[in-house]
Amino acid sequence: MNEVTLAKHPLNGSGQAQTIASLQSKRITGFVVALVLLAAAVCLSLMIGAKRLSVETVWQALFSNADSYEHRVILDSRLPRTLLALAVGPAFGLSGALIQALTRNPLADPGILGVSAGAAFAVAVGVGVFSVGTLSGYVGFALVGALLATLIVYVIGGGAGKKSPTPIQLTLAGVALGAALSGVTTAMTLLNSKAFERMLNWTVGTLTHKSTDDLWLVLPLLVVGAILALAISPALNAIAFGEDRASSLGVNVLLIRGIGLIAITLLAGSATAIAGPIGFLGLMVPHCVRWLVGPSQPWIFLYSLVVAPLLLLIADIIGRLIISPTEVPVGIIMGFIGAPILIILVRRRSASKL
Repeated sequence: MNEVTLAKHPLNGSGQAQTIASLQSKRITGFVVALVLLAAAVCLSLMIGAKRLSVETVWQALFSNADSYEHRVILDSRLPRTLLALAVGPAFGLSGALIQALTRNPLADPGILGVSAGAAFAVAVGVGVFSVGTLSGYVGFALVGALLATLIVYVIGGGAGKKSPTPIQLTLAGVALGAALSGVTTAMTLLNSKAFERMLNWTVGTLTHKSTDDLWLVLPLLVVGAILALAISPALNAIAFGEDRASSLGVNVLLIRGIGLIAITLLAGSATAIAGPIGFLGLMVPHCVRWLVGPSQPWIFLYSLVVAPLLLLIADIIGRLIISPTEVPVGIIMGFIGAPILIILVRRRSASKL
């Protein structure tokens, strides 16, 4: 039983208070467990690779001045990709949770509003037309593409009128634009083999070949996007009952939706720019979390901040081990993990309710 159920079927005062207290206790306990699992995944990410390293070696590399081959592997390769997972994981998770809340569609993800397709299209244009080959160039083009795609979807969906577009209008406009941009992007990369080679590793989603300097390019944008998402999460609880009901409760639906679209652009656009369009993460994580904590958006957002990087790190570790010493990109592993989990969750009716 959750807060929405209690609101519809209120118990007596003491019984309702006990139920809410029990639910909050379970949520807090689960969140602490998720944090512990995330810490363990971070440690494993630093230890596991083509060569397994001990906890002692990892500790010395991080906190001592000793310099060895193992320490350089940790500091130059494993640490940057681990930090990247800790940054883009929450971004994809939060953007997915935001889109699902705004569209009231439990099966929505960053691709549903054309954000990922817009970012990929812009990067393809940058590489194929302007010969962009640096990560900073990717980030700039990806953010512009994500922003333009979001605005176009909003206008096509009816946002140019006096009333804000409905969730169905946004979804249909996003799917249509995403399909069109994906087709053009594929055509561009196939016609230009040089651009295709440059984009191949990026398009499947990967955490490799990145440095901490690369992460600093997008980290401020990710932080701003996360703050905006968390700030509007309480209002999204009211929007779940319908826009008219939310307005009667004093929620400025148009403002919340606008802030949400900005947050989605910053989160999904920046994460896609640096790691590529990693699928299933933004779709699967909020879906899993909702099954665990109920429809409370603040709790869904908090859990997504932790569970998304946890799953991303697990997928990255599996990618290092499955055909070692060669690695499988994390985007491919996420597809193998996400599909069966999503099928299981979709078959649970309670997991599909917002």
